[in-house]
Amino acid sequence: MITRKSKREIELMKEAGRIVASCHQEVAKMIKPGISTSEIDQFVEEYLAKHGATPEQKGFRGYQFATCASINDEICHGFPREEPLQDGDIVTIDMVANLNGALADSAWSYPVGNVDSESQRLLSVTEKALWKGIEQAVIGNRTGDIGHAIQTYVEEEDYSVVRDFTGHGLGPTIHEEPSIFHFGSPHTGKRLKEGMVITIEPMVNIGKWHAVKDDNGWTARTLDESLSAQYEHTIAITKDGPVILTQL
Repeated sequence: MITRKSKREIELMKEAGRIVASCHQEVAKMIKPGISTSEIDQFVEEYLAKHGATPEQKGFRGYQFATCASINDEICHGFPREEPLQDGDIVTIDMVANLNGALADSAWSYPVGNVDSESQRLLSVTEKALWKGIEQAVIGNRTGDIGHAIQTYVEEEDYSVVRDFTGHGLGPTIHEEPSIFHFGSPHTGKRLKEGMVITIEPMVNIGKWHAVKDDNGWTARTLDESLSAQYEHTIAITKDGPVILTQL
């Protein structure tokens, strides 16, 4: 079932989103060779707590961490770990904050130290793909319009869009209808209506789009071991256009 939020509920989610956005700002300052994603995970949990929020991912279907931390060929749901990040890595930090029952979800990919031009281009294309999708998040459009805009742009750049994982509705639980595919045909899928809150979170690979899951049952990585990046915002569908809840 698709839930539509009131203006008050959206404002509460925006408060949670501001915490997520400010936390990402602090994480960006921490990302450098030698730091571990375990340290980042601990920082995020403590930061959320200081601001009255909790990590919604922790405990979700048995997941044990406050963040997902996906490195290089890991597409999503990477486990935070003790091994230090290396110069030239790229890492995606994904977090969901719960502030008094209001949720906000955002992932961001970061370069670690000095990354090569191919990695930097992947980051730029993936972030731009997110904005291409957000432009389509307006009343009257369909979910397929979002996916089509993202896929068209990404494939024009000779990259591929992951098919196995999607954006989703958000609130009051972490994953709700509708699914937001990052590929597809225009004028298809669920109609976007005022009050819907969704995540748009394209995962883009340098190589082919196919994914394989690790033995831990969570971490997905590229089948061909190519690099992958992801950018995600939580978006409210309003009469004034898409409102990004996870930015300052």
